Amino acid sequence: QVQLVESGGGLVQAGGSLRLSCAASGRTGSTYAMGWVRQAPGKEREFVAAISWSGGGTVYADSVKGRFTISRDNAKNTLYLQMSSLKPEDTAVYYCTAAGSIARITARQGDYWGQGTQVTVSS
Repeated sequence: QVQLVESGGGLVQAGGSLRLSCAASGRTGSTYAMGWVRQAPGKEREFVAAISWSGGGTVYADSVKGRFTISRDNAKNTLYLQMSSLKPEDTAVYYCTAAGSIARITARQGDYWGQGTQVTVSS
């Protein structure tokens, strides 16, 4: 089992920045890909970004490409999402997820999920 806890969400004005963190515990010795998925009110969960266990591979949704950067520090068992040039449409609950492959994360089929952190972008 892997436990995931997100932090760093909050209220920010359009054009601003936030950095989300996701602390992993439990079976962190396994080589999981990790990523972020978000859900806005009344909408389905949407893939945001994913990163391989080594950090050498990353994938982004078109809607965030060039504005968001995903990274991880395996020594600290922590995943990050640096968000810049935020837009009101980025408002959502952001979930951290871990899975055996990036493909499963892009398909929103993570094996483990955090409880989510709210990001609100005001116009």
